[in-house]
Amino acid sequence: METKLIYLSDLEFNLRVWKRELKFHKEELKKFERQLEDIAKRNLGIDAMAPLEGFQNKIIKEREVIDKLMQKIRIKKRAVKRADLHEDIDGRLHREQEPLRDDMKTYVKLHYELKEALMDFLTKWVR
Repeated sequence: METKLIYLSDLEFNLRVWKRELKFHKEELKKFERQLEDIAKRNLGIDAMAPLEGFQNKIIKEREVIDKLMQKIRIKKRAVKRADLHEDIDGRLHREQEPLRDDMKTYVKLHYELKEALMDFLTKWVR
């Protein structure tokens, strides 16, 4: 049973880390959005506005992805809390968590690609 508690604790730890990371990214997106709004107010023309609108759309989409991932995390947390401590440790919960882990890996990769492109854009237009 002690091994089972450690196992469940590890799964819960992963979920907490992912949740904190998503919250951080959501706050980061707010900051980027404010910077984009500042650029939009300066009326810099189509060269700035076309990519700016693209970034705004990507930020909206990323927020939706974050919300979906947060929902998946909540569902997994409930599953971990409901786990039967007397059930054999067969890795079931861990295997069930693999798709979420893969989703997080993909999300993080895409987030940093967006962030890099956004930083390049901001470097060009923020003066």
